[in-house]
Amino acid sequence: MEKITIKRLAEELNLSTSTISRSLQDSYEISLETKQRVWALAEKLNYVPNHYASGLRSKKSKTIAVVIPEVADSYFSQAINGIEAVAQDNGYHVLIYLTHESVLKEQAILKDFQCGRVDGVLMSITSETVQTHHMQELMAKEIPLVFFDRVCEEIATAKITTDDFQSSYRATQHLIERGCKKIALLSVSKSLSISNLRMEGYRKALSDHAIPFTESDIVLCTHEEEHNLGLMKELLKGPTRPDGLIATVEKLATSIYLACHALSISIPREVKVVGFSNLQSALILNPSLTTITQPAFEMGKAAASLLFKALGKKPFHLKTESLVIPSSLHIRHSTQ
Repeated sequence: MEKITIKRLAEELNLSTSTISRSLQDSYEISLETKQRVWALAEKLNYVPNHYASGLRSKKSKTIAVVIPEVADSYFSQAINGIEAVAQDNGYHVLIYLTHESVLKEQAILKDFQCGRVDGVLMSITSETVQTHHMQELMAKEIPLVFFDRVCEEIATAKITTDDFQSSYRATQHLIERGCKKIALLSVSKSLSISNLRMEGYRKALSDHAIPFTESDIVLCTHEEEHNLGLMKELLKGPTRPDGLIATVEKLATSIYLACHALSISIPREVKVVGFSNLQSALILNPSLTTITQPAFEMGKAAASLLFKALGKKPFHLKTESLVIPSSLHIRHSTQ
């Protein structure tokens, strides 16, 4: 099937390619009669504009990138929906890049962007990310960068987060109010600011309610499901097993449920569970899971909105922009 180009339209109508191009863009420089002729032929021949070629001419790719650790986490899938809603309104495409929690992949992805593949980047960093040179190099190329959820505090740019300290405090306080005396926190990183804030909120709640704390009450998990399941079993088989658990990452709640099932431990009678999760299936788990639910869609939408302000013609300084959108506690049967 022949591909219809601007050149073909120009030949058919005996017009210049620049006239065709400006007519398709509804330029005021072209008469209405000429534009109507161009539009009619374009529709008849099923002309499809080449946005990539026009992007090369304007030095704009009309594409933004979203760099995230994974898509299995329901938070990120909902955040992407918010991002795409804003991108579509601005006539942009969205490319999704997965780091799979590898800082080397993260560095390679951002390096690739320096050639102009994308006009801007929305990013949630890996659990391994400590150095920031690859982000600084990207911004030095005048490619705007906005963080959401997992942010890098050292980089002076916009950051969209939720109230991680307060959310973890509320989760811990809720377990204490439900009678828990020994509460363990499950985390995946000691370098991510989001993880540290959740740890701090947890420890502050314990301190405020005079609940004893030991370093072993914070369990550092990995991104391997089998390994985490083994950690949960060891934790729950111990002589001083916790009677309350907080999963600061969505998939860790699954490991808790599987471990409790394998060990015939009753939730919530023997151990109560709170998970940071946006999963709809939290409602139908047995028992249903009490969750801290992040405003994922709103965070994605806010991050994208700031990025497009930076991509606009008017000067806009991302480094002065930060937004905290509160999460919510949804109490269900796993803590009753």
